[in-house]
Amino acid sequence: MENKNVGFLIIGIAVVMLIMIFMFNSVIKDNLDLTCTHGPTCEMYSSLNIQTWISYILAGIILVIGFLIMFIKPKEKIIEKIITKKVIEKKKPIDKSKLDKKEREVVEILEKENGTMFQADLKEKLDIGKVGLTRLLDKLEAKQIIERKRRGMNNIVVIKS
Repeated sequence: MENKNVGFLIIGIAVVMLIMIFMFNSVIKDNLDLTCTHGPTCEMYSSLNIQTWISYILAGIILVIGFLIMFIKPKEKIIEKIITKKVIEKKKPIDKSKLDKKEREVVEILEKENGTMFQADLKEKLDIGKVGLTRLLDKLEAKQIIERKRRGMNNIVVIKS
């Protein structure tokens, strides 16, 4: 909601309050005229005047707040766009000469799969058992060629760069 609309709303509320205060006070004054036997020197007249002025002051404050909200411009929001560039690092090639046949096969399969693969899929492609694959991956992890990441009940094997 714009400030002008909120300001108009608050001003409208203040005007309604002023009308209600005026009507309420005139009814109370008529009742005082009928019931107070002392006339204008009655203490109820002075308390009515105090209450009337307090209520007019409060309604006036609300009216002023409405005008202030209407005419004060909101601060403009400064939006900064932060642009980040992905730095694509070239992965250094893995020295496969120091790897045995099965380790080399694992690295080649991972390179064909863009460097990541589920461990279960790797097990199927290599056609070896769970224990054999785990030991093979342990060796490659020790050589810091791959890394395993836990995803739920599965491991993802990733070539380190």
